[in-house]
Amino acid sequence: MLLAGDGTEALLLAETHREPIQLLVTDVVMPGMNGRQLAGRLLKIHPETRVLYTSGYTENAIVHRGILDDGLAFVAKPYTVRILGAKVREVLDRPTA
Repeated sequence: MLLAGDGTEALLLAETHREPIQLLVTDVVMPGMNGRQLAGRLLKIHPETRVLYTSGYTENAIVHRGILDDGLAFVAKPYTVRILGAKVREVLDRPTA
């Protein structure tokens, strides 16, 4: 598991990480670089990575404001370990495009 405090740190870790990164879990709203920007840049380095977005805002509010496209993997805060685990499994089990 790789942990980063912000988007810039996450990209630095991704650039030096030689093994595949299976999943990025990122908040939608972050200072400096939002989750969508982070995912776009990280996918250029590790295109195999699946992305799960999270936020304290509801999915409807996020999609309605144009922050995320409908259909992207999303889990709203607060969530339990069980809910997060189920969502991670769902994202990892999706067929690749």
